[in-house]
Amino acid sequence: MVSREHDQRILKAFGARVRALRLNLSMSQEVLADRAELDRTYIGGVERGERNLSLINIVKLAAALETSVSDLMRGVE
Repeated sequence: MVSREHDQRILKAFGARVRALRLNLSMSQEVLADRAELDRTYIGGVERGERNLSLINIVKLAAALETSVSDLMRGVE
């Protein structure tokens, strides 16, 4: 059985990956949100590991970050 702590580690790892890719592109949260058609506060929540994203939003983020879904998920286990 997967614990809540494990879930939190996954969300935080994903958020850190999103932030790293965003910063690597010198992109603000506002620009990423606009490109992904999401709210800036949502992006902040994702990066802090507070949001459990839908598959649709993961695909939107990957496209906005100019990467593949598999690359976006790298290191998230």
